[in-house]
Amino acid sequence: MARRIATMKRETGETSVSVEFDVDGKGDFEITTGIRMLDHLLTQLARHGAFNLRVAATGADPHHLVEDVAICLGRAFNVAMADKRGIARMAHAIVPMDDALAMVAVDIGGRGYFATDISFADKNISDLPSGLVCHFLESFAAEGRLNLHARLLAGSDDHHKAEAAFKALARALDAAARLDPRMAGRVPSTKDVID
Repeated sequence: MARRIATMKRETGETSVSVEFDVDGKGDFEITTGIRMLDHLLTQLARHGAFNLRVAATGADPHHLVEDVAICLGRAFNVAMADKRGIARMAHAIVPMDDALAMVAVDIGGRGYFATDISFADKNISDLPSGLVCHFLESFAAEGRLNLHARLLAGSDDHHKAEAAFKALARALDAAARLDPRMAGRVPSTKDVID
């Protein structure tokens, strides 16, 4: 089977973003966005999902930068997954991070949808405005054309909550994107198509 990999670029008046997403990687990453906490969260996604991920992004406004990185990442993931033939499609993961416990469930079913109950106590997590964590996840789900439900089951430290959510996303995405030999190359849908 061909390697599932895609590159996406986005140039706007506010940002410049380049992403390479290799679904069948080993967890290697090169990530520079200018927002240290976003870099940290994206490295969790790469390492714990065993995805090879390259992200280079610049932009003056954190909101637009985070949003455009999520857009590119979601689009690259969707393109890399091609027709989704043979994948498990749905998966979930529950991940602890000290005081925090996050649950993420995904369905790579061709429809973008995001739901969450995650909230943060502080305005910022390091140099990342905390409200942008969920905005990133929402934008990624929309552009990746997948259902993404993220729940916080426990937690008080904002850094730990965000990191647990991204690690759970990584594990759930990895499991849902895996090839299932029982599917024998079939599209995992009664419609026989996921677009």
